[in-house]
Amino acid sequence: MGRGTMRDPFLDIEKSDTTISDVNKNRPRRSQIAIALCLSLFLVGGAGFTWTSYFTGEETETKSNDEDFVVTSKTGVVAADHETCSEIGADVLRRLDGSAVDAAVAVAFCLGVVNPTSSGIGGGAFMVVGSASGSAIAYDMRETASSTAYKMFEGRVDKQQKGPLSVAVPGEVAGLYQAWTNNGRRVQWKQLVEPSIKLARDGFVVDKLLTEGDTCKNIELAETLEKVAEKGMQAFYQDDVAENLVNDLMNAGGNMTLEDLRNYKVNVTDAMVVNDVMGFKLQGMWPPSSGTPGFAMVMNILEQYTDIDGIEKNLFLHRVIEAIKFMLAARMDLGDPAFVEGISEVVKNMTSKSWAEKIQEKISDEKTYPPDYYRNKYKQLKDEGTSHFCVVDKDRNVVSMTTTVNHAFGSGFMSTSTGIILNNQMADFSVTSEESAPPANYIEANKRPLSSMMPLIITKDDELVGVIGASGGIYIIPAVIQVFLNHFVLNMSPLEAVKSPRVYHKLEPNEVLYEDWTVYNKDHILLKKETQDFLKTKYHKLVSTTMGATVQFVVQDRQVLTAVSDLRKDGKPAAADAAPTLAPAPAPSPIF
Repeated sequence: MGRGTMRDPFLDIEKSDTTISDVNKNRPRRSQIAIALCLSLFLVGGAGFTWTSYFTGEETETKSNDEDFVVTSKTGVVAADHETCSEIGADVLRRLDGSAVDAAVAVAFCLGVVNPTSSGIGGGAFMVVGSASGSAIAYDMRETASSTAYKMFEGRVDKQQKGPLSVAVPGEVAGLYQAWTNNGRRVQWKQLVEPSIKLARDGFVVDKLLTEGDTCKNIELAETLEKVAEKGMQAFYQDDVAENLVNDLMNAGGNMTLEDLRNYKVNVTDAMVVNDVMGFKLQGMWPPSSGTPGFAMVMNILEQYTDIDGIEKNLFLHRVIEAIKFMLAARMDLGDPAFVEGISEVVKNMTSKSWAEKIQEKISDEKTYPPDYYRNKYKQLKDEGTSHFCVVDKDRNVVSMTTTVNHAFGSGFMSTSTGIILNNQMADFSVTSEESAPPANYIEANKRPLSSMMPLIITKDDELVGVIGASGGIYIIPAVIQVFLNHFVLNMSPLEAVKSPRVYHKLEPNEVLYEDWTVYNKDHILLKKETQDFLKTKYHKLVSTTMGATVQFVVQDRQVLTAVSDLRKDGKPAAADAAPTLAPAPAPSPIF
């Protein structure tokens, strides 16, 4: 994706030497035209790449230096899916001596400007903040259904997917401000927003689809961010930003009210902790996130096998797929615990080793089964998009955060007076008229929909060993599972763990999606034919895919941090120190 040459993220951004065309110079103010313009600017959308410049099987050789996607540091690191935002976050740590939360605030605002297809202040997020002492706090800033929401999409599901009625009350600004108030404050709030104001006003250089050197600007968004920089969350939820946002939505047929914004609450709790997961401790999000219990469930199932250390690798992958299928079925009983009874019991089961043992007994090493075998009762969640980043500072305070506007460019609706692209998070609720719709996820006023987002912090013996998360909707949980296993169980280097080919499953249709695609940096990622053939002997239906999740991963080993950004997207990590990036140690070839 586009990025200019970085001189100093807080002071200046050099423009490209090529001629710059300001594509927004005569921009019409109508929302849909603005969105169409943005769509022409960005290469990455939704859960993965779908653009015709990336043909399956086009290239097989490595086209880039993989070391561009990994950095090491003893001081601090940032791994985001846009290089500019990683650099901005690292600058907060390095030059401003900011905390992990300070850096996270700056990174999140940056991603909303340069990656509006997946994130922004018109959406929401999950954030896990870990302290150097080992405790962790979860910030649920998930979008919330309007107080006027009801079963309003019966017979018109299209309105749930796009347009003003698909918008839920945004939570990102409130969550960032509260996290900064509680954990940051080494750096002034205004300073953390200023780099993104500059990017929105002056523009950032794109290098794909348009002529290199073209600039994308959003002047209205810059003005909105200035107000947020001055007044914090009050500007967004109480003052004229809120009023303008609601007026734009109401005039277009939306139902979000000023009171909805003013009543928005961030749910702040101790992080969900799951102990002894493959010998590690997990700190993550509670429901409505399904990520932490889902991840724990799969790991507990796999841990029941006594031959895990010496297992044939293709058989291990078959077992992983089967465990994921059971997990996908189980998670659809989850929902917003403020509205759904019995969620704690579902979480207890999903994280129980005894429950995992019973499920493991149902997994056959000889074959896979139809969806009903996995206790599949309900239609799967179809969330999309998102953007994830990880931050670790010099004191080993940690942030793992996943932000989203849901589908590509959210609702497809831009508030013309504020420049904010709004989410379509109402699409993540189930509708009663749909066949096999999960009741736990039905729409209710002020409710939060189920999510696949799963920011995680991983510790062992009270020491930080990993920070991980991903973007990509339903693909997130399988991707994080495979990267974790690659590194912590199969002993791949952090870079190889992220780079290696992955498989995905949605339960329905009953097929294994395997990667076969040339990604952003022109590397080709392909599941080995030997592995494909093995899975077919277990009666898996295999389908190649050019989509998948994008993982950000930080590992700590003997006080050295290694940060990896997934080459499936255009992010690159950044280190907080000025020392040259160290080359990663040689790693084994991909197993799958």
